[in-house]
Amino acid sequence: MQARVVVFPIRGRAWCFARPRPVLPATSASASAAGSGALLPPPTLKDLWLGISAGGRTAPENAEAVADFVADKMNRAWIGFGSAPEGSVKRRIHSFGLKLLSRVRPSETLLKSLTKDVSMLEIVHPASINPRLVRRRLRHIAVRGAAIHKKYLYGSICMLPVTSVFMVLPLPNIPFFWTLFRAYSHWRALQGSERLHLLVSDCSGEGKTLLEKKNGMSTRKDDDSQYAPWNFQPSQKLDGFLKRRGLDQGLDCDTISRICQTYDLDKVDVLKYRDLEWPSSASRTT
Repeated sequence: MQARVVVFPIRGRAWCFARPRPVLPATSASASAAGSGALLPPPTLKDLWLGISAGGRTAPENAEAVADFVADKMNRAWIGFGSAPEGSVKRRIHSFGLKLLSRVRPSETLLKSLTKDVSMLEIVHPASINPRLVRRRLRHIAVRGAAIHKKYLYGSICMLPVTSVFMVLPLPNIPFFWTLFRAYSHWRALQGSERLHLLVSDCSGEGKTLLEKKNGMSTRKDDDSQYAPWNFQPSQKLDGFLKRRGLDQGLDCDTISRICQTYDLDKVDVLKYRDLEWPSSASRTT
């Protein structure tokens, strides 16, 4: 699978690394389900157990299936909180959770989107910027992200037993579920960091393995040629957006809006890159 990443400087030495918003395919089945007001049935513990006990999967794949199962349950509960009546406890918890989520660094969103299925990167960048510099910046994001999210993953896991003591209270254990969610997010971001580092590093045996999986063929005949799992797309249009813009103070909102509209980016995440205290980590959410 190919993933597209839009890269450009946004303020001083701070750069933006964003992916286009995902497009949800509109199938006839989903349309009919939406028309009838029916939702897809949630997976059950029996389904999870059957998938694990059937065999044919490695231990890491089984662990990922369990993590996805828990994440699906949490996501459905979160949607239920958001649809609760205005002024209710669940709705207030949902509003507070949105405030916490707004503090999550945008690079985490990028890393979480780079799943193990991604075998090629399409990198859109200003034509005036050397592609080697762009790749070096992406590599820095990958290395730094791996170190940060590994540390906070372990920290979140250590906090789970502490927050579990609030289970005795007759209220939703928000600290426990938030810590569990952050542990899952850091794990996903760590996986994405490793995937990004693999994709933007120099050609290796692992890179050729990615190519073999993608094309279903051996690349031994091309051993003398280097396989690059990235595809640079220099953009004159993106260059035009950045010309005569004062990057010391950051791009203005109008320019950011036009960039987001052109490349279908999430404006909220792009603004986070501009407004971050770079490279300070004081406001990082754990």
